[in-house]
Amino acid sequence: MTESSRWIVPVALVLATVVAFLPVLQNGFVNLDDDRNLLENVRYRGLGWGQLRWMFTTFHMGHYQPLSWMTLGLDYLLWGMNPFGYHLTNLFLHAVNGLLFYFVLLRLLALSISARPKEELPSRLAAGFGALLFAIHPLRVESVAWVTERRDVLSGSFFLLAILCYLNAVAVGKARYARWMALAIGAYALSLLSKASGVTLPLVLWILDIYPLRRLGSGKWFGKNVRGVWWEKAPFFGLAALFAVVAMLAQSHTGAMASVTQYGVVARLAQASFGLVFYLWKTIMPVGLSPLYELPARFTPWEWRFLIAGPAVLLLSGVLFLARRRWPAGLAAWGYYVAVVAPVSGIAQSGWQLAADRYSYLSCLGWPALVAGGLLYFRPGWLNKMTGGYVFLPVVGMAGLVVAGLGALTWRQTQVWHDSERLWRHALAATQPSSFAHNNLGNLSYTRGALDEARAHYREALRIRPDNAEARYNLGVAAAKGGALDEAAAHYREALKIRPEYAEAYNNLGNISQARGDFAEAIAHYRESLRLKPENAEAHNNLGYLLFTRGEPEEATRHYRAALAIDPRLAATHVNLADALARRGEVQEAILHYRQALQIDPNFAEARQLLDRALSRQGGR
Repeated sequence: MTESSRWIVPVALVLATVVAFLPVLQNGFVNLDDDRNLLENVRYRGLGWGQLRWMFTTFHMGHYQPLSWMTLGLDYLLWGMNPFGYHLTNLFLHAVNGLLFYFVLLRLLALSISARPKEELPSRLAAGFGALLFAIHPLRVESVAWVTERRDVLSGSFFLLAILCYLNAVAVGKARYARWMALAIGAYALSLLSKASGVTLPLVLWILDIYPLRRLGSGKWFGKNVRGVWWEKAPFFGLAALFAVVAMLAQSHTGAMASVTQYGVVARLAQASFGLVFYLWKTIMPVGLSPLYELPARFTPWEWRFLIAGPAVLLLSGVLFLARRRWPAGLAAWGYYVAVVAPVSGIAQSGWQLAADRYSYLSCLGWPALVAGGLLYFRPGWLNKMTGGYVFLPVVGMAGLVVAGLGALTWRQTQVWHDSERLWRHALAATQPSSFAHNNLGNLSYTRGALDEARAHYREALRIRPDNAEARYNLGVAAAKGGALDEAAAHYREALKIRPEYAEAYNNLGNISQARGDFAEAIAHYRESLRLKPENAEAHNNLGYLLFTRGEPEEATRHYRAALAIDPRLAATHVNLADALARRGEVQEAILHYRQALQIDPNFAEARQLLDRALSRQGGR
């Protein structure tokens, strides 16, 4: 093959991936964490020292992902809040991942199936087909079409790069071993800084050492000859341990991780077994995909879908283990799958999901790798000898139909993520009744001002899951909007019974106490809200306002400044801070804040009046 012809398959792979996902560029942000991560959060917007400090120190929404935040900050600098640019970056990263997987497959095929140099084209075609199955599969849509899941595609890029560098390090021998291994460790660190899902990479490398690298195995797992194989994993295991701890701290920070008393060991094992069967089945039959497969309010491991999952996993594991000598690739692919999906299988349960399409992004790489290996094993030269070639053409035709079918399903699935309402309507149609979906549809109705419709969705969410604290809280917000303060307070208190650390509920109780004139109780509620969530800008502003009215301008000023450090767009807080500064005689700075308030909201009449008054005072001095 000529040098230029070697790029035909990779270029075709990238083009096919872009075409399959093209509708994603017309999608917007959705109220599945895009609102909290991007629309309401200003702290990621940019790459200045303030933003970088926040990115590397925050556990926002239960994740530690500074590198992902940096790419989102860069998107903001390039695109502002236009979702097109954010989706373009996700699609670009996913296309890069397809390309990286292609090169990983080329290396794996060379190691596992000896192909003569003249058969380079079959190897490239097989690797290209395997990478294409990964890249255009509908299970990839969630990770690509959901902007918040930037962390999936970005961490996936460095995860695949780390594997490729590791394979190269082993293949080149001593000459460039150190360089490639250092690159592998560096890529792994960047993957973990994007998302902690790659903590299982050391296990993946161990599996690769057994097959196809054959550096371990046949009773040679320990001893002087393989000591170096284990020692080279030390940096990988060290990084994995560090970021596993960080990930648990991040989840604990939000209270998302369920304790064993809340969610028992039997339930966790049942969920993990179900997940292993679920992702494998959805790889084969990718229909009925949903943004949320909701964990039942009352999880019963004795349902048929959980009862059959455990024996199915044991049976498949046993069969592949017994066939390991004749088909080592099958057991290696299964071991990879179990290792990578384990952290998100439910063993350490957090969130609403029983399973999630995004968890298949890296864990299901083994299946297209097996397909690629099978295609190369039955390559045309062998088929001519065995069957005269009459099998090859039907196989090629079937492969074309599979690719076309997967591409069509992906094209359609990307449009499900077009907007929030379409997303959650689809979720209700695709799966069992979802409390989470009804709550989010209620939020959309509330935003449109349709309070009765919003309340109906919130009540349906609570009917499905009485322990849905957010739906209870939102029902309180809707009641307060309608002027029913007593009802709102009752709903906030019910939400706090379900989730005692619900900082926003304390803040809103403070608002109700303030409206009733009970300032001492309001201050207590605001302080509790800030104890639970120090980055709550609204609570800082509310507490500052009450302290100012009680004649404590210095403490009020501290809270106003804290609120603006979190969210500089709060025009009312700029005015409140300016009032406090003016009372202390700091008129010049007060004028600056009045002007900032007017820059944010040019129609802020009170800010205009107060600015004119401050300017006249300054001119009279």
